Amino acid sequence: MYIPKHFQVTDRDEIVQFIHSNAFGQLISDCDGRPFSTHLPFMLSDDQTYLSAHLARQNPQLASIDGQDVLVTLQGPHDYISPTWYDDPGVPTWNYQAVHIYGTCHTQTDPDLLGELVNELAGIYESKQPAPWTPEYKAAMLRAIVGIRIDIKEIQAKFKLSQNRSDKDRQQVIDHLTEYGSNDLANAMSAALTKDRE
Repeated sequence: MYIPKHFQVTDRDEIVQFIHSNAFGQLISDCDGRPFSTHLPFMLSDDQTYLSAHLARQNPQLASIDGQDVLVTLQGPHDYISPTWYDDPGVPTWNYQAVHIYGTCHTQTDPDLLGELVNELAGIYESKQPAPWTPEYKAAMLRAIVGIRIDIKEIQAKFKLSQNRSDKDRQQVIDHLTEYGSNDLANAMSAALTKDRE
């Protein structure tokens, strides 16, 4: 990923928090000589060395993914930025947050491991529900999926949040985003501006 210096994020804690908060992404690999992408939720291991997920057994991506180097892309809030929002001249652009994770993929078919994976994923997202669902499924359902583990080799993080503009311009962008409801991006920009002022 092309990352100009002022948009590069190297703080590990900040990157890990982003991964946890934006864990639905794309698994990109080579499939029959062309790029193939599957959209799915990922889990970062406690020691931050690998990602876990699972694919439908019928997914053609599984045919050649075991042992392959893959790319996982995760995206945060994003939106259009008008040049009219700056005091100084500008051009139309797009602000966003993205993390790219490179690693080696390994497939997992052990039913116990798959059960743990599904339970853990369900636990993460069901915990946000007013009446959480308790995982309950037949063993045959686990045979319909294949687990994947991606041993992380490199993480790249780019938060393009107008850091190349003046504080005044950045605040004006935040105000405009807030005005028309792009609150997640406005909040991310506010946090970045506060951090840069410290």
